[in-house]
Amino acid sequence: MTIRLHNTLTRQLEDFEPLDPSGVRMYTCGPTVYNYAHIGNLRAYAFEDLLRRHLEYRGYPVLHVMNLTDVDDKTIQGCRDKGVALDAFTRPFKDAFFEDLRTLSILPAHHYPAATDHIPEMIALIQRLFDRGLAYRSDDGSVYFSIARYPEYGKLARLDLAGLKPGARVDQDEYEKEFVGDFALWKAWVPADGEVGWDSPWGRGRPGWHIECSAMSMKFLSESFDIHCGGVDNIFPHHEDEIAQSEGATGRPFARYWIHNAHLVVDGRKMSKSAGNFYTLRDLLELGHTGREIRYVLMANAHYRQGLNFSLPALESARASLGRLDEFRERIRAAAAGSASQAAPAWCREALARFGESLDDDLNVSNALASLFDLVRAGNRAMDRGDFAGEGAAAVEAALEDIDRVFGFLAPAAESVDPRIEHWVAERQAARERKDWAESDRIRDELAALGWTVQDTPQGPKVRRL
Repeated sequence: MTIRLHNTLTRQLEDFEPLDPSGVRMYTCGPTVYNYAHIGNLRAYAFEDLLRRHLEYRGYPVLHVMNLTDVDDKTIQGCRDKGVALDAFTRPFKDAFFEDLRTLSILPAHHYPAATDHIPEMIALIQRLFDRGLAYRSDDGSVYFSIARYPEYGKLARLDLAGLKPGARVDQDEYEKEFVGDFALWKAWVPADGEVGWDSPWGRGRPGWHIECSAMSMKFLSESFDIHCGGVDNIFPHHEDEIAQSEGATGRPFARYWIHNAHLVVDGRKMSKSAGNFYTLRDLLELGHTGREIRYVLMANAHYRQGLNFSLPALESARASLGRLDEFRERIRAAAAGSASQAAPAWCREALARFGESLDDDLNVSNALASLFDLVRAGNRAMDRGDFAGEGAAAVEAALEDIDRVFGFLAPAAESVDPRIEHWVAERQAARERKDWAESDRIRDELAALGWTVQDTPQGPKVRRL
């Protein structure tokens, strides 16, 4: 078994080998907590969850760190606009972010360092850059990284620095390639910052965005670690600047594998509020969709390095696919009731092997999903023929549980059922026991009109939303 991943640094598929055989150290760029995460952000978190789950499925313990950017240009502007302290402004968005992760069944990281809790580490890292001659203080008291003194600058984004004007500076946290220049490590306090600021050897101020991730990743994962993830929009300037300041300070390689997911569009267009196609998770939940359906689309509808075209019809299609999986799981569960898992049928073993091999191939989720539905088709045919039950069915049920360790959307979330619906289900069951089929059908149709379907199983009627 060899996992192969596309490394943005080399632009090649590479065999994955952790620096330490005892486990994988992985850093993923988390949210800037100035607003609710939109589905483009959530696509990145879903892809990173798939990567982590597959590594663990293949037996690698993973130490996962995801940062919370709670001080930068956007958060400072937000707290000023609201007239509240920085923490009071960012706290609701931090809470909402964690709620989003739970809704999407994304595994929690082991550490969520917030930038405002690690200012001393950032100051210490900047001092190391001064000691190595890579940082300098400007006339206004800010501190910048000198890319002219770091010849390897641009190796991740493949930048051409031939026309760079020496000494050009970029003060903003986020900028485009045409504004390549020395980037801020420490920003001197200005009146617009209000109460946001910390004392440092270079005067009162606050860190630049890029130094935050370098300091926090190295604190929790060491100066060199295995995997750094994010969206393609992070490649430049954020990740390029992380590499420069981290390797410039330590003289050691920073992250070994850089893995980036492609952009998400909605209905074939760039997502924007003006276009009316901007969605947060809350927007989609209010439209009646579930976190499970949204996870399915974000994770399974396109390879992570391909653009994902998100649409409401895609969510409806996901609902139908998940319904088919639910029906199969219920059927397998009924066939396996009370049996211990033994040898799985050959068709199940083959599908499970293809599932793992597909994800080993740079997380080829399309082939992995096809393997799952091949298993479902073969299983339904076998049960239709009466070819297996008991121990064999229990083995298939165990295989589905293995697959769900990676996909995380097979098991339906616990669904609360309105007591009135439960009453009608009981009434229908009583009618069936009386062999009053007309009344049974009438209640079934009433339930359908209310958005519920009933499946009759050996364990009794099962009700779920349509």
